[in-house]
Amino acid sequence: MFTALTRFSDRLVQRYLPDAFIFALVLTLIVFLLGIFITPNNPVQMVQLWGDGFWGLLEFTMQMSLIVVTGYILANTSIVKSILARLALFANTPGQAIMLVTFVACIACLINYGFGLVIGALFAKHVVQQVPTVNFRLLVASAYSGMIVWHGGLSGSIPLTIATPGHFLEDTMGTIAIQDTLLAPFNIFIVVVLVIMLPLMNRLLMRAADSTTKIEPIVIQEEAAVKEEPSENLTPADRLENSQIISIVIGGLGLIFVVMHFINNGLDLNINIVNFAFLFLGILFHRTPRRFLKTVSEAVKNAGGIIIQFPFYAGIMGMMVGSGLSDMMSVMFIAISTEFTFPLFTFISAGIVNFFVPSGGGQWAVQGPIMMSAAYEIGAEPARVAMAVAWGDAWTNMIQPFWTLPLLAIAGLKVRDIMGFCVIILLWTFFPIAIGLLLI
Repeated sequence: MFTALTRFSDRLVQRYLPDAFIFALVLTLIVFLLGIFITPNNPVQMVQLWGDGFWGLLEFTMQMSLIVVTGYILANTSIVKSILARLALFANTPGQAIMLVTFVACIACLINYGFGLVIGALFAKHVVQQVPTVNFRLLVASAYSGMIVWHGGLSGSIPLTIATPGHFLEDTMGTIAIQDTLLAPFNIFIVVVLVIMLPLMNRLLMRAADSTTKIEPIVIQEEAAVKEEPSENLTPADRLENSQIISIVIGGLGLIFVVMHFINNGLDLNINIVNFAFLFLGILFHRTPRRFLKTVSEAVKNAGGIIIQFPFYAGIMGMMVGSGLSDMMSVMFIAISTEFTFPLFTFISAGIVNFFVPSGGGQWAVQGPIMMSAAYEIGAEPARVAMAVAWGDAWTNMIQPFWTLPLLAIAGLKVRDIMGFCVIILLWTFFPIAIGLLLI
């Protein structure tokens, strides 16, 4: 039964799920039509909302593009390759490979979601070199499955936002410390169960995966040696391009700032500091500017999908919020909720809204005011409701191509290659999350 369901899901996705860019275009048209027929907005108004929102994610687009580029740069240094290759030695069978990649990805995503996406993809490429018989599509899907825990970890945007004085809902709900959200028993239960069970779940998918289409991974090449100029014929420009001193000084200054950041801000591992650390470690580890720039030229090829697709999602978000569609979805679930069931229905509604507003911070801006006002009116626990929005946002990332783009760019796969497995992961993870939100 389980194997048949997995094979059916994979065949369905392989046959009908288009490229991630086409998916974004189709989603744009769906939201556009919903806005016309369900809300008072006319076509002209929906076009205006779409255009006004189109560039709303420019900063985030640049951040995610840099995650891919700087992650690739760092991964293609001999030091990082050696570390990941040594860690991959713990896997000797396909089952061990699947479980190891899943566990590493989960831990990395609990630290920081951008870090987890990059490390998961890079580690999968190293592990498949160690265990070439493993199904690479399932291996990359296992790496992506770690993304589901991110909002219960250190970079969870919703719990961190509501713990910060001055956040936009402080007048409504005050501040809620992370002891009541990230460190609450129900959240710890969900995280622990997922980190333990996801590797086992992905291991169970192997039987179905082994009978599906296999894709050969892109083999990790040894770092190409950059031809050094003869020392007696070097021009001043050549000397600068091959100067290890410049790389050491600039890389060192960058790492000093990273250390200062953590001294001044604690364990604030946000996406900007991750990119900053990756960039300057890459400069340092590549040893010369010439080697670094050679890798940069290869790395930027992987960011094309993010650059062109994220603005379309920003336009979708603009239509969802401006037309009132997102409010309507939330209110629909509030109407059928009780004090006990409200966190569960909040979780489900957040999962649906996340499909159209695939950004934790953006989704909280959309749903937070509605759900928190309803929580106080119904008598539900505010911290639990806030985390229900967070977990709903993380949950449907399993079938939302938005977050797969950085990982797939590094792995060299298409969204349809992994999404069939992710559907099964989505279905299974509903239960531990729901149990945690309702009963713990």
